[in-house]
Amino acid sequence: MLLYDMTSAMNPRRVRIFLAEKGLTIPTRQVDGLNRENLQPEFLSKNSLGKTPVLELDDGTLLTESIAICRYLEALHPEKPLFGRTVLEQAQIEMWTRRIEFEIVMPIITNFRHTGQYWIGRVPQEPACGEFYHARALEAFEWLDKELVGKEFIAADHYTIADIVAQCGFLVGKATGTRIPPELKELTRWYAAMVARPTARA
Repeated sequence: MLLYDMTSAMNPRRVRIFLAEKGLTIPTRQVDGLNRENLQPEFLSKNSLGKTPVLELDDGTLLTESIAICRYLEALHPEKPLFGRTVLEQAQIEMWTRRIEFEIVMPIITNFRHTGQYWIGRVPQEPACGEFYHARALEAFEWLDKELVGKEFIAADHYTIADIVAQCGFLVGKATGTRIPPELKELTRWYAAMVARPTARA
């Protein structure tokens, strides 16, 4: 296997944390997004969307999308299950992962794309759109803060892919101006615990 990674990007970080939680090591090749290596023909032949991560299997099969890659690795290495231990738990984790993607990550990323300097000249930007999604993200933060009352983790009684997805999303928010307000005590507590995990800097 070979993992095409980009250390500055959110989705590859999900896979790196997942691997670290599993205790797995996969050979990695860095893709230079700053210099648009991901948009060159060689990489586009791996993923026509020009995005990382990409997992290339030994037979040449290519898997893209971080959750799909993690699901594949979970099937190969089921111990320390991060997608659930029972059918019900798997469904609950899937539910929460999708909620986090739509309610938390999407507004954070949309705000960044429309307001961040990195995206100037890369995508059309509309600052008003960015401001709208910044406000939308903060509303979602309040929702999740209430949902975390009495809970150590988002989706189950143990750390799961839902926590990884949220953790990586909030890290992007912290770096791009959509931070967790300090008055959201439950969310602040949860995030502090996530970034204190030994795997958080994977």
